Amino acid sequence: MITAFFISGGILLLAQIIHYFQTDSGQYWQYVGQHILMSASTLVIAMVIALPLGYLGSRVKPVASFCTAFAQVLRIIPSLALLFLLIPFIGTGVVPALIALVALALPPLMINTILGFNEVSPTYKEVGLALGMDRRQLRRQIEIPLAMPYILNGIKLALVEIIASATLATYIGAGGLGTLIFIGLGLYDMSYVVIGGVSVALISLLAMLGFDFLIRRVQRNGQDKYSI
Repeated sequence: MITAFFISGGILLLAQIIHYFQTDSGQYWQYVGQHILMSASTLVIAMVIALPLGYLGSRVKPVASFCTAFAQVLRIIPSLALLFLLIPFIGTGVVPALIALVALALPPLMINTILGFNEVSPTYKEVGLALGMDRRQLRRQIEIPLAMPYILNGIKLALVEIIASATLATYIGAGGLGTLIFIGLGLYDMSYVVIGGVSVALISLLAMLGFDFLIRRVQRNGQDKYSI
């Protein structure tokens, strides 16, 4: 009896999902586009801020201490709370969502950038200096390539955080796949919730797998090029 109930419910849910894509596929892809655009824009802005700060933090201890403390503070603030805190100051829409998402993306980017440059062995730098490299050449040809796996891992963590948290941006009118989830919750229609939730999970998974593949490639190239 219970099994039959769940099977019939699953069939009905699947039929509703199929019907949605048959009638509103254009709207769905609009939400997907909004979500990806907001996530990509957030990541670019966060990288422009965090990567130089992370590199500076690997050179100057007070900057590293500031970045670490700032990252710890941001990590204890829930995503939704940060979104609502911005409303009295800059209203609703895409801009406050971007600001909140950028703030959430900064910790993994800064910390992993600092870690990456700090993990570069002094031996490689000494070899570079012995070959006559100046500071710029050392940074471009040795430090950045060897730190890149850590930096890419930070970008991966930040992007997954952004994609997941961008769902909540619907609360302040920023659009995206979160719209489907909140429509479904408001109408008690699980088909919308499933479509939105599974889509966000798939985008996050694809982003994570893509960066994992890229990190492995960079690590192999680094091992081949800088093996001593």
